[in-house]
Amino acid sequence: MRTYSPKAADLTHDWWVVDAEDAVLGRLASEVASRIRGKHKPTFAPHLDTGDYVIVVNAAKVVMTAGKADRTLSYRHSGYPGGLRQATYANLLATKPEEVVRRAVAGMLPKGRLGRQLISKLKVYAGPEHPHEAQQPVPLVLAHVLRRTS
Repeated sequence: MRTYSPKAADLTHDWWVVDAEDAVLGRLASEVASRIRGKHKPTFAPHLDTGDYVIVVNAAKVVMTAGKADRTLSYRHSGYPGGLRQATYANLLATKPEEVVRRAVAGMLPKGRLGRQLISKLKVYAGPEHPHEAQQPVPLVLAHVLRRTS
């Protein structure tokens, strides 16, 4: 029996719409990362991009449990000496909620070339509107979080 390796012609990339309203950040990010990676498909291969596109709406309404929003710090560096900046996740949720969700999902994807390719398949929006016309939401599928679009 030979090991199956998917070819580019065998791969299909669907679109999923995720409503992040009242969703816990970590649980939401793990589901989204799994969909982006393609681990839910029988054609999954760890070295290939077999996953789907994911649109996250209502990112501003995501929650963090046990007061982590006030305790946990987010770091970024400008690249210059003394350029380290930090902010709490509560502050980041108020100013840039898309970045909070993007960072959580990116942390669960592989690092390197494949991870950078996969994170480009994530589209995050603070409100309920998104500009992707062909991807309209359908009834909820997984744990009231994921909705598949055709």
